[in-house]
Amino acid sequence: MIEVLVVDDDTRVARVNAAYVEKVPGFHVAGEAHNAAEALGQLEALPHVDLVLMDHYLPDDTGLAVVQEMRRRGHETDVIMVTAARDVSTVQAAMRQGALQYLVKPFAFAGLRAKLEAYAQLRRTLDGGGEAEQAEVDRIFGALSTPSDSDLPKGHSPTTAELVRRSLMNAEGPLSAQEIAERTGVSRQTAQRYLKLLERTGRARLTLKYGDAGRPEHRYVWATRA
Repeated sequence: MIEVLVVDDDTRVARVNAAYVEKVPGFHVAGEAHNAAEALGQLEALPHVDLVLMDHYLPDDTGLAVVQEMRRRGHETDVIMVTAARDVSTVQAAMRQGALQYLVKPFAFAGLRAKLEAYAQLRRTLDGGGEAEQAEVDRIFGALSTPSDSDLPKGHSPTTAELVRRSLMNAEGPLSAQEIAERTGVSRQTAQRYLKLLERTGRARLTLKYGDAGRPEHRYVWATRA
């Protein structure tokens, strides 16, 4: 399980975010904090926290100041900023201080779920260890990228794209367009169209399965599993 600390000055929002986290398989809320001092105290008391969902506007300091103090104390816990702060300077500072992602409030459950699933995928990739060639490095750096509506060509549905993406991410091995169609309820032709889009954007990789005769079957795997 990935242990998460939820930090938000609004106790109600913190409870909602914690409930969202608990709905994502593989994640568990280790604790909540509502100000900077509590956040740092929780990190000392809960040494096995993997990820902090960090609000920026806290009553006694900023979230970024907490991140700075975390690093000064030697905490290497990963951070995803979850905040209403929209100014570019804050976003840039979060990047420079090592935040893995930045989620702007308000957001729906699907938005946070996508960030968490991408984070889990990144951890699975990194757990393999060893050395990485450039292709693998590119996949690691792209593991937290999640498709947005603006990434989709005209005529593509964000809902269908998400269904296909999740099917590939959750699969134990390569899947054909027919298998994706059966899992998502779309037609084989539609599944093929979205799989090709994922391949073109580098999120999926094409593999070939050769049978006894005829053309090889096209099968797709999520890029970080290839």
